[in-house]
Amino acid sequence: MHNEHNHSHSHDHTNSHHSIIGELYCHLPYAIFSVAFSLIVLCFFSVFSMHTHDPLIMKKGSKALFHCFHFMHIVFAATGTIVTFFRFSQNYMAGLLVGLISPTVFCILSDAVLPYIGGTLLGVQMHFHACFLKEPHQVVPFLVVGLINGYVMSRHHNSKQGSYSLTSHATHIFISSLASTFYLISHGFTDWYSSIGKVFVLLIVAVVVPCTLADVVVPMMFARACRKK
Repeated sequence: MHNEHNHSHSHDHTNSHHSIIGELYCHLPYAIFSVAFSLIVLCFFSVFSMHTHDPLIMKKGSKALFHCFHFMHIVFAATGTIVTFFRFSQNYMAGLLVGLISPTVFCILSDAVLPYIGGTLLGVQMHFHACFLKEPHQVVPFLVVGLINGYVMSRHHNSKQGSYSLTSHATHIFISSLASTFYLISHGFTDWYSSIGKVFVLLIVAVVVPCTLADVVVPMMFARACRKK
């Protein structure tokens, strides 16, 4: 019995040691495809906007679309964080804390901070805007609904959780990519397609990294820390 216990503990430790790397490998290709699909959507938006011949209208439309996708991003980020956390721990207080902090930090990072830095590096005169700081009353409903949705999803069978997590992450990246690109356009980067390669790389860095940290790495690390206590 003692040997079986040690073998089981060792097996669990090995799986735990490789789980983050395995999750990242599993999610990364879907994340990159999601960024690519977001650029396809952006191409259609740009083409249909060209008939106005008015960059101001395009910027205003992009601002509205940025807010829409940013708020939806918060829902997916909170949901993904909670689902992943409860796959590895049932500490409700820690789960709530991670579910509040992780989406807040990483949504600001991927949708505002990194696009702001990237746009500035690409020569666009950017104005920093973070809804979490400027419009918290708009953000809270989406964050709360995301937390509730994540908890409900976490009560499903483990196999369904895994499937949902992968699908959720791909959609999460897609929505965040659109939020980031519309953030850029709303600040005057209307000729983004002349630098589409740079924009693609910028989105991969600005979106894939924070969203993967939010959906996978951070909740898994916190959940693992809770289990060790």
